[in-house]
Amino acid sequence: MATSSENTIAKAAQEVTNDEKETNGTEEVAVEPKTGVSFPVKLDDGKQLNCVGLRKKSMLGFGIKVYSYGMYADNEKLEDLLKSKIGKAPEKPTKELYQMVIDSDVEIVVRLAIVYSSLTISMVRKNFGEGLGASIKKLNGGKKNDELDKKVMGQASDDIKLTSGSLIEISRLPGFVLETKVMGEVISKVESELLCRAYINMYLGDDPLDKDAKDKFGISLISLF
Repeated sequence: MATSSENTIAKAAQEVTNDEKETNGTEEVAVEPKTGVSFPVKLDDGKQLNCVGLRKKSMLGFGIKVYSYGMYADNEKLEDLLKSKIGKAPEKPTKELYQMVIDSDVEIVVRLAIVYSSLTISMVRKNFGEGLGASIKKLNGGKKNDELDKKVMGQASDDIKLTSGSLIEISRLPGFVLETKVMGEVISKVESELLCRAYINMYLGDDPLDKDAKDKFGISLISLF
């Protein structure tokens, strides 16, 4: 018989699974509620959507919605990782649980859908550099590494025109490789364990871009047990 904690986990996991789901033609999607941006619940290669979130930025005193995002993962590999390290599901997401994902090289794709229509590549580069730079510094004993964070978006041409709905995909690949695509074009591919950990830390670390999204990712992890 299931315990009360197991029932709570199952109910929370079901809420994540059903979060704002709808069907777009024949494709099942999840909708980021604050922007209405939809993300397919599964990618063509089988990676599953574990959460959706929103990146906001303060500009001139206003909270600007910059982009919505969906975090996809190879959940079979995540399941193997977590069960080999923990064995039994915790009652709720823990720092240890998130840290295992941050430190691993299990493939994770973060799909960013631009919401702010006036966003330019130079603005993305600056915004991304600030967030990733701070994450690198935190994981690197307080030491900055500007050269490393610039490798991610540094090669993106200012001629690329972004519009509302433009997609940027940043993937952590096995072997600690961070690959960045802007509208389907590979912009960079950098092999660095620190860089990969710092990028995922932006979403699942102590100071996440969207805490609600982090919480939902954590619940999806528990549902894998």
